[in-house]
Amino acid sequence: MPVELLAKEEAARTGTTPLYRGYAFDLDGTLYLGDDLIEGADTVVAALRGSGARVVFVTNKPLETAEAYAAKLTKLGIPAVPADVISALDALTLYLADRHPGARVLAVGEPVLIESLRGAGFILTENPAETDVVVVSFDRTFDYDKLTRAYQAVNAGAVIVATNPDPYCPTPDGGLPDCAAMLAAIEACTGGRAEAIVGKPSVHMANAFLDRLGVPASEAVMVGDRLLTDVAMGLNAGMASALVMSGATTNDHLAASTIHPTHVLDDVRGLIAA
Repeated sequence: MPVELLAKEEAARTGTTPLYRGYAFDLDGTLYLGDDLIEGADTVVAALRGSGARVVFVTNKPLETAEAYAAKLTKLGIPAVPADVISALDALTLYLADRHPGARVLAVGEPVLIESLRGAGFILTENPAETDVVVVSFDRTFDYDKLTRAYQAVNAGAVIVATNPDPYCPTPDGGLPDCAAMLAAIEACTGGRAEAIVGKPSVHMANAFLDRLGVPASEAVMVGDRLLTDVAMGLNAGMASALVMSGATTNDHLAASTIHPTHVLDDVRGLIAA
């Protein structure tokens, strides 16, 4: 598959009109890695905003609030407010409100997940017998007790909904097991399958951030470092996609993939002309 640098297209254009009206950026591996800004990411976002493009930030990582992500971006030199950030938690609460209003939820996740669900009006329970939905998320405190309660709830008739399909989260020291690992354990012991995985690449996540961008899918691009989540979601939603090679995807992964990004970039600096 030919590698296409978006910067070449931008450079060929006259004036400061951006190639797309809306840009949705993944965070980890795309704009920053751990606590370090990826070189040039602040300049790229500022240039796109300055040219009139709409920008939002999209993450599957359900470990922080939108306020915390906005504060981190701002500290790294990319000014942001909470409304600029859409996480898997946003997609989760929208999905549950639509499909399971008033549900009693057993949450396998960290405090930010629990507070997000409670803030959206859901009833939280630790009693498997009274659980309607088992919500599974990235959980660094996952243990046998949580697995057992989820097992009992699903066997009693609860459905499973997960925040994101990522097997691991990229970090500077090699990564951490992500939501897919917790979900796999629960599915393995129950024989059940998640009713929905609401983060990237699902339509639930795409709808959430396209609504926030306020532009048609055909005039937007999803920028991220993962083929199976970022790129697949963009393409499935009718958007363009830009894969950056600064995070999880290697050249070997790209060569072997049946998912073909619209653009392939070394990093986000390829989004603007040199």
